[in-house]
Amino acid sequence: MKVTIYNSEKNKVGEMSVPDKFFAVQWNADLVHQAVVAHEANARNIVAHAKTRAEVRGGGKKPWKQKGTGRARHGSIRSPLWIGGGVTHGPLKEKVYARAINKKMVQKAIFSVFAKKYAQKQLFVVEGFNGLSAKTKTIKDALKNFVQGRESACVIFSKGHKDLARAVKNMPKARVMAPHSFNVVDLLTPKKVIVDKDAVSEIMAHYTIAKSE
Repeated sequence: MKVTIYNSEKNKVGEMSVPDKFFAVQWNADLVHQAVVAHEANARNIVAHAKTRAEVRGGGKKPWKQKGTGRARHGSIRSPLWIGGGVTHGPLKEKVYARAINKKMVQKAIFSVFAKKYAQKQLFVVEGFNGLSAKTKTIKDALKNFVQGRESACVIFSKGHKDLARAVKNMPKARVMAPHSFNVVDLLTPKKVIVDKDAVSEIMAHYTIAKSE
């Protein structure tokens, strides 16, 4: 498959060959949804926890004797029936929300998002970042050619552009990702995805995609 290459001014400067499984994967909404749900579930930080009657402090003494008072019998003031007592069927931090998903499924979901973004002209492969200074204003002016108004963007730089990556981090509507550490949510969240030309080969190497495929 041939992919169009742009410069920092959004002018077409050529094409590059990429495997069909990279940018020509058929859109699979169910698979992408499964990958998103699994990613968010595995990243979930469980903090909600309601103490049971065994965890609430106090209540070791029987509040009053069993018979003769005319009141209902109780064995502990930490019963769920009492104010300040334990909680019945409350959220517990021991609950596991993690979901298992095959690595190949995640990979296919990522490529499905790549293909859809590229087909909708929301993904651009850009070369020419080497000549830009590592200043936020310079990078912002370059990204304005691809991002309109208040649109959000995700920029994937190659490993050799760490200085440019730091400059993008100062932009509120832009995120920077390494070619080996992004996921489905990172690609779906922003409106536009800008990929450095040098990062394409690094992405293919990370996912062990042969250029000859």
